Amino acid sequence: MKKIQAIRGMNDILPDQTPHWQMVEDTLRNVLASYGYQEIRLPLLEPTELFQRSIGEVTDIVEKEMYTFTDRNGDSLTLRPEGTAGCVRSVLQHGLLTQGPQRLWYYGAMFRHERPQKGRYRQFFQIGVEVLGPKGPDVDVELILMTARFWRQLGLEGLRLQLNSLGSPAARATYRERLVDFFTDHQDCLDEDSRRRLHSNPLRILDSKNPALQEIIEQAPRLLDYLDKDSRDHFEALQDLLDSAGIAYEINPRLVRGLDYYTRTVFEWVSDQLGSQGTVCAGGRFDGLVEQLGGQPTPAVGFALGLERLITLLGEQGCLKEPAIVDLYVVAVGPQAEHQSLLLAEHLREAVPGVRLQVNYGGGSFKSQLKRADRSGARWALILGEDEVVQGTVSVKDLRKAQPQQSMPQSKLPDYIRQQR
Repeated sequence: MKKIQAIRGMNDILPDQTPHWQMVEDTLRNVLASYGYQEIRLPLLEPTELFQRSIGEVTDIVEKEMYTFTDRNGDSLTLRPEGTAGCVRSVLQHGLLTQGPQRLWYYGAMFRHERPQKGRYRQFFQIGVEVLGPKGPDVDVELILMTARFWRQLGLEGLRLQLNSLGSPAARATYRERLVDFFTDHQDCLDEDSRRRLHSNPLRILDSKNPALQEIIEQAPRLLDYLDKDSRDHFEALQDLLDSAGIAYEINPRLVRGLDYYTRTVFEWVSDQLGSQGTVCAGGRFDGLVEQLGGQPTPAVGFALGLERLITLLGEQGCLKEPAIVDLYVVAVGPQAEHQSLLLAEHLREAVPGVRLQVNYGGGSFKSQLKRADRSGARWALILGEDEVVQGTVSVKDLRKAQPQQSMPQSKLPDYIRQQR
């Protein structure tokens, strides 16, 4: 019978990988807590209309990449391709803005029907951070400082910060007209995908990865030259604050992001070690999205960070250590010792909170059990034989250092473990 495989582009995270994920998740959670941000947990499924209204109906995500289906009630539902729209929907539905500005974060799987490749999958995990209420560049800078702190805490090096401003909707509309005029004059140079975008979403042409288009894209008008005064002042203040904080950055006038709701500040942290999928973290302002989804006009800014790419990069830089699964492995030889080993293990878990301990099951010779203990990654083997059961003792063997094996009363074992940890 044919074995059932995971869906292409949707990966299992195996037991030898999950400790790396947990380390990254815990680090990011601790940094988020240090800034006073609160976690919000959101559904995987949302009404399709939510993403059509927020992301934009003529974006690649909505046109090509969403997992959408009609349920038994006839409702069109979509597995979330990103988290911002669902977060804003939840804030509005539950009236959270009546309590004041919201500083929120969420974590979970997102889904896009893309061509799987290194760093790009059909199910992928993101941590998203959103701030709703404050409008100044200072909160934009706080989010960038937060991401820089992520990298320091993880020991990550070599990420480059790229910035741009998309301006106000009115300024962008004027720029859009100029861009359409420019690319229309050079239509013979465009590939099929860019021609399709020319009148539906011309800014996305600037984001094309086609090498043949890069020269013409470099000649295109720059959005920064069409900014309104408020957006220009906002962007200059942002740069001043980053300079004061010692954060290096590059201005990338071709940075547009793939979601229609962005306004003013947009930023990306990119790496040269990940090939074409070099963006590890990206975000920006979405000052019109709350109103677009039925709320009052509310400034907002946020970012999303891809866990798969981040963990891949950490691995390539040697930042992922192989953690021990357990501290102690109980070797039990003989029926009485096997019975006693369960009781001893439970006593130690109670007496030494946080201790990680495995008990040998399935019998086996003393030699084979010691091999299992070594393979488990444990620091110590606790050895129980019939003599130890009768005497109320336990032998402790250090599996990682060449030290003499010790015998001690079982009653003293908790204190010994506390001293050694």
